[in-house]
Amino acid sequence: MEDKFNDLIPRAEIRAFMQYLQNRAYVFVSVFSIGFLLGYPVSEQIIEWFLNSEGYKPNNVQIIILQPMEVVLLQLQMGAQIGFLLLILVFISDISWNSHKIIKMTRKKGAKFSERKIGNAAIVILTSLILGLIGIIYSHEILIPILLDYLSQDAIDSGLSSTWRLKSWIGFITGLYFSSIIGFQIPLVTILLIRGDIIKKESILENRRFLWFFALSFGALISPPDPLSLFLVGGPMLILLEISLVIDKIIFTK
Repeated sequence: MEDKFNDLIPRAEIRAFMQYLQNRAYVFVSVFSIGFLLGYPVSEQIIEWFLNSEGYKPNNVQIIILQPMEVVLLQLQMGAQIGFLLLILVFISDISWNSHKIIKMTRKKGAKFSERKIGNAAIVILTSLILGLIGIIYSHEILIPILLDYLSQDAIDSGLSSTWRLKSWIGFITGLYFSSIIGFQIPLVTILLIRGDIIKKESILENRRFLWFFALSFGALISPPDPLSLFLVGGPMLILLEISLVIDKIIFTK
């Protein structure tokens, strides 16, 4: 069973993929740094927007700041999230454009392989942005209202005062947005990896239960410990994974 899981990405592809990432590390680090430097000052405006917006703070909750550095630390966290989102967008585009180079590294000299690229970069970027927007809508309309109300009501039922720290409150909200944007990229990433011969579709099907377990575990890390919250965070990842496999079968399988 463990051997099957290890074969989700064949060893040759793993080595080639890791080598490719090392060769492109300076690009990815530069992209993250640019996103962080741009995101840090922008995060101040985002914090003010959260404080002045309705719907993010339940009526019975009071927001407090315990230390002067709390806002700075929150800005650093949000800047890192913005930098990572920009990195993911560039990474997805890079894989769609250069997957044939990765596969070439796994082939022996003289072996034939496809030189075609598996996706138009502009289409891939547009698709990634659309999926990210869907993730934002899902968080804004469903995930965040339910979980914030849950936390507030749980405190009331326990007889506790509903006092939330600024960093914990906004960090929790931005974390849910961030997780949804990343999670909703699963169909695109899965299709790109399958079409690029980096991951075999059969391996995904054979190891599906492990992927389900990791998705639910990820949901458990960022959500309150109850079945509803667990499904609201991890459930979409499972559904999107299945959708990506269906799309690959319908559109790309001859």
